[in-house]
Amino acid sequence: MTETTLDPEDSKIITLARAARARNGTAEGAAVRDETGRTYTATSVDLPSLKLSAVQVAVAMAVSSGAVSLEAAALVSEAQEPGDPDIAVVQDLGNAVIFLAGPDGTVKGRYI
Repeated sequence: MTETTLDPEDSKIITLARAARARNGTAEGAAVRDETGRTYTATSVDLPSLKLSAVQVAVAMAVSSGAVSLEAAALVSEAQEPGDPDIAVVQDLGNAVIFLAGPDGTVKGRYI
């Protein structure tokens, strides 16, 4: 699966997740799209007292902005699959698809 075979809105959240990752120089970037089409981007948080994945931060931002469900999520990472906590937090807001992409934007997998 490549970005060219994706819906343009799904390609957009992958691009946004890549940009967040690059801008902050972090290991992962994420973006989610809520039921109204609004997008939220984030990177991981690694503080002594708080550790959150990029997906967890993006979902928290969406929820704190009033989102009640997600249409899609994108994770840009070197990982070979999203972690169980990332899948769980997306599932908390419905059955959105999670796109996993490498740092170059190549889609490595699609998870529900």
